[in-house]
Amino acid sequence: MAPPNGEAIVSSYGRTNTFSKPPKLATDSLQRTFSDISFELSKEDIGELTLPAISEVEDAKCECCGMSEECTPEYIKRVRDKFLGKWICGLCTEAVKEEIEKNGGKKEEALSTHMNACSRFNKLGRAYPVLFQAEAMREILKKSTRDGRGYRAKSISPRTDKTGQKIGGIARSSSCIPAITREINDLRMSN
Repeated sequence: MAPPNGEAIVSSYGRTNTFSKPPKLATDSLQRTFSDISFELSKEDIGELTLPAISEVEDAKCECCGMSEECTPEYIKRVRDKFLGKWICGLCTEAVKEEIEKNGGKKEEALSTHMNACSRFNKLGRAYPVLFQAEAMREILKKSTRDGRGYRAKSISPRTDKTGQKIGGIARSSSCIPAITREINDLRMSN
């Protein structure tokens, strides 16, 4: 409701932008604080606090894929001790671990398998990617014939047996269209 006689309502919620800025700090007090800290540190005997030597990093090239990484000499030694004197990158390490799981824990065999796969990829895959893909398909077919699966995958389309009955088909349920049509018609009737 409007106030009588056209009076304006004065609100205490008016917007004011009178924010006061914080006072500036005097730079001389900051200098003094810094000076005090450095003075206290200079009084202490720092000779006892020797930091360990910083180990320099080296470039290490993976003996599988050829990728280079910057590593400390200690890390390089640990990896070489773990993988029969060969330095391999983190990605190849994971691949070799997978191979070890596949072949039952034979580390040397897993390492040589992965190194052969990497060298084959580096020779063929980088220069001729289409040929590498064809080679990979050939390997898949070889593996499938060794496993007894044959060249073709089993079809899911219905087949007939000797008696003429369909076998292996997907059973069809009734359609949902009549149920949807019935619901739409019921909605129209109620409106």
